[in-house]
Amino acid sequence: MNGLMSNGGTRRTVLITGVSRGLGRALAVELAKRGHTIIGCSRSQDKLNSLQSEFSNNHLFFNVDIKSNNSVEELARALMEKQTVPDIIVNNAGAINKNNKIWDVPAEEFDAVIDTNVKGIANVLRHFIPLMIEKKQGVIVNFSSGWGRSGAAAVAPYCASKWAVEGLTRSVAKELPSGMAIVALNPGVIHTEMLTSCFGSSASLYEKPEDWAPKAAAMILNLTAADNGASLSV
Repeated sequence: MNGLMSNGGTRRTVLITGVSRGLGRALAVELAKRGHTIIGCSRSQDKLNSLQSEFSNNHLFFNVDIKSNNSVEELARALMEKQTVPDIIVNNAGAINKNNKIWDVPAEEFDAVIDTNVKGIANVLRHFIPLMIEKKQGVIVNFSSGWGRSGAAAVAPYCASKWAVEGLTRSVAKELPSGMAIVALNPGVIHTEMLTSCFGSSASLYEKPEDWAPKAAAMILNLTAADNGASLSV
């Protein structure tokens, strides 16, 4: 899959979780436009089908629930069979609780946020870091949040999950061999369904995912082993 692109850069294979909407979709479109190969996963088969019809066949889309270790393991196995190891992984898939004080957040809702935002990333790391280690290279980008570095009322489960992403990233950075990097990236405040759930109609005052994607893509493509363990913002 790797090779030189017409603009002189290296063609990368990029795995993006939560690819079917929001930031994941915008990033996939932008990176594909720049000549990179996308491996996307999501739980929405309809949206995956529409993405596949939009993208050429050298891009791969899989129905995966990152909350399920088995589902992520199957994805890793499918890619190994195709002898495809991502050069870059973007752990974008995320969930947020409905605005509520912690004592009013139902247990299942709290679990869903932690299972997606923390355990979901751990599942991807568990199955893909060993494949990257064999290649002695790879960059992993874990989407964090400004709320992973501060707190906010009514979204305590989400804040807790993103603080966990920051800590997980810094710890795993100390475990990776040289030549690899893992970073926590705060994408900024972007007008997505998730933001609308917190901010209501005022979410539309913020930048759209497709306007954000070129900056994010450039930043992600420029990450190197020297960035290992960093906490960055787009």
